[in-house]
Formats: sequence, C-alpha cells, structure tokens
Amino acid sequence: RTFRNLDDLNAQFRQWLDQVANVRRHATTSRVVIEHFAEEKPNLRPLPAGPCNAVLALERRVTRDGMVSVGGNLYSVPDCTRRRVVEVQVTATQVQILEDGTLIANHPVLEGRGQRRLLEGHRTLPPPANSTVTREGAAPPPKPPGRTVTPRDLTIYDAIGRRLADQGVRP
Repeated sequence: RTFRNLDDLNAQFRQWLDQVANVRRHATTSRVVIEHFAEEKPNLRPLPAGPCNAVLALERRVTRDGMVSVGGNLYSVPDCTRRRVVEVQVTATQVQILEDGTLIANHPVLEGRGQRRLLEGHRTLPPPANSTVTREGAAPPPKPPGRTVTPRDLTIYDAIGRRLADQGVRP
C-alpha cells in the first residue's frame, strides 16, 4: 500500500478495519470480530489519565568489581553492598538497585550497549586486580618499581650524546 499523508493512511486503515478485519470470522474464536467486541465493550475500563509507569523487576548478580548488568550496560553499587544478588527495578528512565528492599543506587538508563555508569562515592575500596572500571576520585594503582620514566627535556639527551661523542664512545 501507499499513502499520500497521515490522513490518507488513517482513511485506508479505517476502510480496512470496516470492510476486512472487523467483519471477518476470527479463526480462533469462530466469531465475527465486531460482534464479539460489541459484547465485551461494556466490560472494558478506561485507560488511566496519567502516564503508565511500567516497572520491570529483575534479579541481578553483583560482579567482583561492584557492577550490575542491565540491558547490556553496567551500573555501580556501593562498596558496602553485602549481598551478591540484588533486586533491580527498571523503568523507561531509571535503573533502581535495591538490597533487601532498600534503595542502594539510582541510575539514569544508559542508551545503547556496552556502557558503564559509576556513581560518585560508590568506590572507596581499591579495585580488584582484574577490574577494568575506572574509578573517579580514587588514587591510581601503584606502578611497579623501575618502570617509571621521568619526562625530561630533549636537550639533556643531546648534551649526553655530545659528551659521549667527544669521549669516542660509539653506539
């Protein structure tokens, strides 16, 4: 089908409902759709006036680095979380994480997949050795001794090279 605009689309839809869909005998109920609907209509209640706030309740396991996976994204929980399995309530805009019925974290829903959300104050302990989560405000992990190179101006190396050349030292 093609249509010129929204009004044309709605007119074609109304015609299809009136001439095809609603007057046919339904394969499952063996009843004419419009007649069946007329019987049920008095028992239907109106939709609520306000928006519908649907909540999806899930159970999720907290990872070793204090994250909970929801919808392909990771959300932080506080370091003091005792339980390894927590309740997660997801709405269209929020991810709420509860421990024993108490809210411990509230995150906005992240768009897409593969993202991480770490709330400030959730990380007070040093990360596990295998953690890839960056921690805001946490001190960087110590570097192994002997692996740190102090940045210097290149003129120092030029001077060292000239002195060695004057002494006859070849690379």
